[in-house]
Amino acid sequence: MSELEFTKMQGLGNDFVVVDATRRPFALSTAQIRALADRRFGVGCDQVLVVERSSRADVDFRYRIFNADGGEVEQCGNGARCFVVFVRARGLTAQREIRVETRSGVIVPRLENDGQVTVDMGAPRFEPRTVPFEGGTGEPVEPLDVDGTERAVTVLSMGNPHAVQVVADIDACPIATEGPRIESHPRFPNRVNAGYMQVVDRANIRLRVWERGVGETLACGTGACAAVVAGRRRGLLDARVTVATRGGLLRIRWDGDGRSVWMTGPAAIVFEGRWPIPAS
Repeated sequence: MSELEFTKMQGLGNDFVVVDATRRPFALSTAQIRALADRRFGVGCDQVLVVERSSRADVDFRYRIFNADGGEVEQCGNGARCFVVFVRARGLTAQREIRVETRSGVIVPRLENDGQVTVDMGAPRFEPRTVPFEGGTGEPVEPLDVDGTERAVTVLSMGNPHAVQVVADIDACPIATEGPRIESHPRFPNRVNAGYMQVVDRANIRLRVWERGVGETLACGTGACAAVVAGRRRGLLDARVTVATRGGLLRIRWDGDGRSVWMTGPAAIVFEGRWPIPAS
């Protein structure tokens, strides 16, 4: 039986199995990825992150992301922070700032002197076809019928799709029951991440996110970016916001339309190991 070398990492409790595929190709099937991500029978993680060499001269690495359900997705903010820590720890680069190719474009994570990681997540996109969001208008707030109840959501893409709503009490929000309904709502043909944001003041929010293909996680980097963008578009937040997730704090900055969203937060290696790959 062959084995998979891996590194377990986490960013604010959003946990990952990271695989170095710069020397040999990543070839796990969907079923094997699910087995790897299983928290009782496998290693356990929210996402599997794959580091590959890029074919582009202007990019340092290629970054692939697989959710716990085995589906490949476009972007992962907490994973991006782990990415730069991983490639430096494994000696794949000595650079503190790298350019990384994802399915949704190039991101630029940078390791700061204090050990935190800052990532240029790119500019948010609001056109419904880019999310995609069927029947959307691109307005800051749009109605979404969820099993007969109308929800006011802000829909955007941070390289992956998000639907963010403002709630009065984050602890009482219906994320466990409503989150899966929004994730698989027919108006989102590629599914969507459902964010619940409580505005504390113009510089602080609390956030919970139901991630597509995973469920609720302790933190969601792109979800934090999407929430701040949504709050700014609604006129509720300033440009610099601290986002309190269940796993800890992220700092997000967005200066407005056409500008990149900047995210700063921690990333850490938990352990390394080998996993016996089951037959697919």
